[in-house]
Amino acid sequence: QLSAPNCNPGAYTSPFPDEPFLPFDSIKANIYRYRQQRSVNLGSWFVHEKWMTPSLWDCASGPKISEADIAYGWGSIDGARAVLERHWDTFITQEDLDYLASIGINTVRLPIGYWNLGPGFTGGTLYDPVGDVYKNSWVHVVRAINMAAKAGIGVLVDLHGAVGSQNGQDHSGVSDKGVWLFSIPANMDKTIAVLTYLTQQLTYVTNVVGIQILNEPVDDPGLWGFYDRAIAAMRATLPEACNLPLYIHDAFNLGKYSGYVAQHNDFVVLDHHSYFVYTPRDASESAHKHTSDIEMYTAADLSHASATTKGRLVVDEFSCALTQQSLAKEADQDGARRAFCSGQDQVYLNSTAGWAFWSYMKEDCENDKGWCFRAAVGDDLPATFFSYGNDKPTDEQLGALSSVLTSAPPVQQASVEQLSLDSTEADSRDGPYDSPDAASGRGYSDGFSTAKIFAAHGLSKLGFVEQYITDSMLLLHLPEGSEGYYRDAFIAGLRDGENRIAT
Repeated sequence: QLSAPNCNPGAYTSPFPDEPFLPFDSIKANIYRYRQQRSVNLGSWFVHEKWMTPSLWDCASGPKISEADIAYGWGSIDGARAVLERHWDTFITQEDLDYLASIGINTVRLPIGYWNLGPGFTGGTLYDPVGDVYKNSWVHVVRAINMAAKAGIGVLVDLHGAVGSQNGQDHSGVSDKGVWLFSIPANMDKTIAVLTYLTQQLTYVTNVVGIQILNEPVDDPGLWGFYDRAIAAMRATLPEACNLPLYIHDAFNLGKYSGYVAQHNDFVVLDHHSYFVYTPRDASESAHKHTSDIEMYTAADLSHASATTKGRLVVDEFSCALTQQSLAKEADQDGARRAFCSGQDQVYLNSTAGWAFWSYMKEDCENDKGWCFRAAVGDDLPATFFSYGNDKPTDEQLGALSSVLTSAPPVQQASVEQLSLDSTEADSRDGPYDSPDAASGRGYSDGFSTAKIFAAHGLSKLGFVEQYITDSMLLLHLPEGSEGYYRDAFIAGLRDGENRIAT
């Protein structure tokens, strides 16, 4: 028989001191924000899902479905706070992030709820009576971002739970299935306040690659307008916020929201999630058929969306999970799942600016290679994820790379550094580029230099290529008609630089 859970967790004091964000480095920030992302989600760290961390619901209240039931449970506010703070301190550690960096993961997606900003943001919401459970939550979020920074890993901060819920799912922090974000103006106002606070806090954080406005919202008639309002409010928060990447989810309508992102010249990124386990059709297809569909139809859809969005597309949730019905159709189930997972890895890598596996860790991780990244690495997934080569570079290889970089043709000031300047500084030392040859020469030089600089920072590659070129050209003040020459030459220089580094 199982023993009864201890529903009196006692007092808990975090052993970690509060800490500020690390000093801002604008050049490194551009590396983090523009590079191709090989990422994992840190699910059920700050926004809890019962299937991932069921022990947190041992003494939850009510229906025992969502985060709110944890906050209202455990006997008291102090009890719930102790359980959650202990979890925040132990579920994912600095050693975990160092491990991810050691195998080539360069970004993590960090789901949070509005409640994680603390009691100042829970007033008038479902979490109002238990807001003090989260009085130390934001300092833990700051610590998580700093832990990633120490490992050289970027962080996409994802608003997984909005006020009133954007999708009615338990992973948005509610148990009643209600979607009350778009129909109640006060909920939209409070969510905008959450997003502007995040912008204020994170714009000057070097390793924050962006903010995701909502996770998996329903395609409500008001969603398009909400995205408009949120982006405008966030951009207006600080002068420098105009450069912060803002991510939106496509509400599982890839074509519609590809068109939305296409209307933006600023750094707005579309996030698409790709799973094959939730519908009767998913169950009816074999693993082999799913792999074939991914390599043909999914790849085509993503390539089209990437072209529409000018390369501002990521797949920030996918997994190796398949239904038992799909696997039962295969003679070699392990091999079929491995092909399914590696097929996704390659399609998403080739079609988008990055991907993120769901999720890094869960309880009983070692027995769930479909959903747990640590269990899948080296089996269903590759052992490493570096942009150049399959293994962590040795000291000798890094020395050889350094030789390649220093012996490469001389180049002018790199655009990654130029993007850290204001337009006056850039204009005072650049140009003129009033001929096709001049624009092309500068474009090739910048492209080659960019490949070198990204390789020198964690052996990364440029991911958001078109956005990077667009932002560089704005600072160069190229004359009308020369932009195409610069762009084409930049891409040629970038590819030549990457090929030289790879060989």
